[in-house]
Amino acid sequence: MPIRTRFAALALCLALLTVSLVPAQTRRPPARRLNPATSAQGRKQPLALDPPDTPSFTTAVPTPAEVLGFTPGDDRKLASWAQMLDYFRKLDAASERVQFEELGKTTLGRPFVLATISAPENLARLEVYKDIQRRLADPRTLGRGARAEVTAEGLISNGKTIVLITCGIHSTEVGSNLASMLIAHRLASSDEPEIQSILQNCIVLLVPSLNPDGVDIVKDWYDKTLGTPYEGTSPPELYHKYTGHDNNRDWYAFTQVETQLTVDKIHNVWHPQIVHDIHQQGEAGSRLFLPPYMKPVEPNVPPQIVAGYTELGNYMAADLRAKGFKGITTDSTYDAWTPARAYSHYHGGVRILQETASAHLATPITLKFSELRSREGYDPQHESANFGPLWPGGAWHLRDITNYMQTAAFALLRHAADHRTEWLQRFYAIGKDAVRPRKPGELFALLILHTGFPTSPLLQILRRACVEYHFAKRLNTKELSYPDWTVVVPMAQPYGGFAKALLEEQHYPDLRDSSGQPIPPYDVTAHTLSLLMGVPVQAVRKPFTFRAPSPSPNADYIYDSEQPARVGLYKSNVPSLDEGWTRWMFDHYYRRPIYSSLGDNEARAGNLRAKYDAIIIPDQAPRTILNGYRAGTMPPELTGGLGAAGVQALREFVEAGGTLVALNDASDFAIEAFKLPVRDITEGLKQTEYYAPGSILRTEIDTTHPIAAGMPRESVAWVENSPVFEVDARDMTRVHIIARYPIDHDPLLSGWLLGGRKLWGKAALVEVELGKGRIYLFGFRPQYRGQSLATYPLLFNALKRATH
Repeated sequence: MPIRTRFAALALCLALLTVSLVPAQTRRPPARRLNPATSAQGRKQPLALDPPDTPSFTTAVPTPAEVLGFTPGDDRKLASWAQMLDYFRKLDAASERVQFEELGKTTLGRPFVLATISAPENLARLEVYKDIQRRLADPRTLGRGARAEVTAEGLISNGKTIVLITCGIHSTEVGSNLASMLIAHRLASSDEPEIQSILQNCIVLLVPSLNPDGVDIVKDWYDKTLGTPYEGTSPPELYHKYTGHDNNRDWYAFTQVETQLTVDKIHNVWHPQIVHDIHQQGEAGSRLFLPPYMKPVEPNVPPQIVAGYTELGNYMAADLRAKGFKGITTDSTYDAWTPARAYSHYHGGVRILQETASAHLATPITLKFSELRSREGYDPQHESANFGPLWPGGAWHLRDITNYMQTAAFALLRHAADHRTEWLQRFYAIGKDAVRPRKPGELFALLILHTGFPTSPLLQILRRACVEYHFAKRLNTKELSYPDWTVVVPMAQPYGGFAKALLEEQHYPDLRDSSGQPIPPYDVTAHTLSLLMGVPVQAVRKPFTFRAPSPSPNADYIYDSEQPARVGLYKSNVPSLDEGWTRWMFDHYYRRPIYSSLGDNEARAGNLRAKYDAIIIPDQAPRTILNGYRAGTMPPELTGGLGAAGVQALREFVEAGGTLVALNDASDFAIEAFKLPVRDITEGLKQTEYYAPGSILRTEIDTTHPIAAGMPRESVAWVENSPVFEVDARDMTRVHIIARYPIDHDPLLSGWLLGGRKLWGKAALVEVELGKGRIYLFGFRPQYRGQSLATYPLLFNALKRATH
């Protein structure tokens, strides 16, 4: 061993020895306990179960009530982001167990923050523990053979369980933002033996909100409507500027600033063994969901991860049941199929999704037992192996939500502390399995072929996820030669499984219930980024060699800036996720603004051709586009949709030479509103006849059409129970099919599709002439969640053509 390496190893050993010899924290005198069932003003709150052991608190550490003016969980009280920041800053100043820091800025410029909570002696040596995690995550750093095992045993002996608790990614799920302050206060101040054990054995990374912008969006709307008939409704705007609810579908594409900060500055720095992701679900089902997840599990999730979330989720459920909490389910509703929600499953850590039943934001509700409704895998009106004990119905308050959340969080932390060694051993075992040498016949590598289409967006994603890859020159196997600049992604690396999940096709199982109906996935069934981005990938199952050229040939993907400046993007008063993603796409890929938001009032006013060359209607239910919010459900100025006046204005816009682009379900709106000679063949079909719950399908492109310029003859479509078009043969002179499904074989490339034969030869994208203008009907989402770069050009070219 070189002398420099010996000194480095000796320094690490001394640091670890210092950690193990630090004396336990000196206890501070107890203080009065604030009963969580009583507000700071003394008003009695809904009955809540106290933890079994009465905690003692240190007087110097402020309670949330002392800073906010109310106790988190009080009815009709929400905290602003500024108030939450104020509380955590004061907690940091008062407690030697807390380090609070800003990691960056959110989409709208608010501080994105992290609280690191542990025993003071652990906080003093955070770099040591980061290094332990880094080395255990990649056992190649430990050497080989027996020496590596001895080194690993030493690291495990001295390491800590790293627990990341994330709150508030969905901002209308208000409980977890509030519960984060209650969790932090108890960790920062309590002298209970349980808390001391957690602090000594764990490093807790607490993100009070993964979407701080949404904290204020929801609070502002709630306060504005408090005491009105609209109290407790969701705001009439996306609670994340671009993605709304889909911000929790971004954990493998990394499109959003908040995702990037969390991955870059928390996940990839700390490699947590446990991620506790605190959510809320619908109000009428179980009171609480915990893992294990329903099948199917995505096949690249390591078996140790499945064992870990099963053990921990069952432990938490048993703990809450023993404390008297009711209405708890496991192994239901939520699956572990897509990496879009579970970055940690491919990076050595279990994800514990906690879903607590909602109220109406901070407004209590009352449910009768007969009003409880089943979700997949359980019936809340009947006890079963994975559900119980029964919740009898009644009042459900925000305090109930925060109590479930806190109790579950401390059950998780107790397990993390009591089983510290086992968590680190499991983490190391995952890393060992990942980096082991492959044998002939196993998958050695995936090759990303350089074919001219930009590969840089895909490589940026892999790089952000710490996936190793190499550029190859003169790459040859016995069977094939590959073009220079082919990207080699070896599987024998810590995060090869993550790359494999993104680059290979998905084969979602055909799951049916007893009546033959498809059992819906929780989200979508396909996540093959290589297909969505138009980048071919090949598998290699034997050893091979190559030269590594430098530099790489990739450039950023920024679209032609010669686009029309006069684009109107329809923005319904009812928030549309697809509208948000469309804005993100334009803002991200163009060097200058090219669109204006077009609301219902402006559309109904008419004269649209004077302002716009093209108008886009994003994916949204036709009835919602036409009618908007129903009268009485929201303030009058927000109701009504486009209405008859808006439809007439759009028709006049197209007939005067404008271009209308309808995406996915909005195509059905356009077909009906303008009586187009196109039929959606899926209309009226049962799910047993046609079902495509988020899948990637093959399309054939008419490359002679202007909006298909530069496209390959074969492409893809992101289909989520999307329309499929049949054209009236009598109107072929004014209807042009630009993309269709294969005429003689199933179009499924990745995911799950029932009734594929019904799509044979049918149209996926058509152009309809109307007056002097044209309408483009997309039977798919060409800009799906900022991922489908392969079909971006079809949308961009449609807009570009609008000026011709």
